[in-house]
Amino acid sequence: MNPATRSPLTWAVHLSVLLLVALWTLPTAGLLISSLRDKDQLAVSGWWTALSTSTQNIVARAPGADTQVERDGKFVISGDVLEGTAAGEVSAFGFSSQKPTAFKPGETAELNDGEKLTVQADGSFEIVSDTKMEGSRGQRIFFTAAVPPRFTFDNYVEVLSAEGIGASFINSLTVAIPSTIIPILIAAFAAYALAWMPFPGRAILIAVVVGLLVVPLQMSLIPLLKLYNGVGAFFGVPAKTYVGIWLAHTGFGLPLAIYLLRNYMAGLPREIMESARVDGASDFDIFVKIILPLSFPALASFAIFQFLWTWNDLLVAIVFLGAGQDELVLTGRLVNLLGSRGGNWEILTASAFITIIVPLIVFFSLQRYLVRGLLAGSVKGG
Repeated sequence: MNPATRSPLTWAVHLSVLLLVALWTLPTAGLLISSLRDKDQLAVSGWWTALSTSTQNIVARAPGADTQVERDGKFVISGDVLEGTAAGEVSAFGFSSQKPTAFKPGETAELNDGEKLTVQADGSFEIVSDTKMEGSRGQRIFFTAAVPPRFTFDNYVEVLSAEGIGASFINSLTVAIPSTIIPILIAAFAAYALAWMPFPGRAILIAVVVGLLVVPLQMSLIPLLKLYNGVGAFFGVPAKTYVGIWLAHTGFGLPLAIYLLRNYMAGLPREIMESARVDGASDFDIFVKIILPLSFPALASFAIFQFLWTWNDLLVAIVFLGAGQDELVLTGRLVNLLGSRGGNWEILTASAFITIIVPLIVFFSLQRYLVRGLLAGSVKGG
């Protein structure tokens, strides 16, 4: 179609798609850039300024009185406020947190005890006194400096080298993989029965499945936990086990799985099943050899959603598996790394990308099988 002849509706659809893509990719790109930035720069400026020189307020402390030297009858302490920082040039300085930029480089500030402080643009400073200075703690120097952009992998190293990250990664896999496979197996059988096996009460069961889709997880979490603990205590099963969280994720995921798979299977050609029954195939043979291969796109789609949900889950994992150091899943471990106030932005951004590696692998792997399943289900034999 000639672009000039496209309708306004077509252009509106294309622009809407581009807008949605931008709304998703821009925050993701910003998160990636932030995860590679220096943590000090990340705390004071946004990711869109990552390539520009930023102005940063820094606090340095001069050496103690034991480093002073006598020069021309005066006592001098010298040093470099830029030492150990990535800053390039001092633009202002001060000796009080109320007025951190009161003086320009090269000017002399009168300290409260009669000493004089001079800071140069290159960061070198001198504290001069007529009498011998005392005290083990040096004078605090506040200054503003231009900091060039700096990118580093230190944020990722800090997250990956944290204690218990490897064990938590294995715990997340141990939770996510069975919690994805079990509901798919159960839902596939249930969906086939609801789609192609007439029996009394089938319509009511379908309505119940649809109704369960709107039940909030938080509402059913505690009753389900009490039920599980009661049954577990009767059979002598511990309260915090992998079996418990597998069953919990299965229960929460089954309504959506049954609904999606049932609708997909109900749309398959009836003639295929009738031909198979004429050839003597049982319902189990039809399910395994015909329905499952043709339903692979729906199975792969739900597998992606379920794996993403269980991999990123924190609430169900803490309730059914526990928050102990040996049982923590990856999301729980990263929450502990962030601290109680959650102000460690460098850890948050780096850990976000570490946690999406496995879901991305699963998504692109199943996407390939998804396309293959669509093609296999659309080709007719000769």
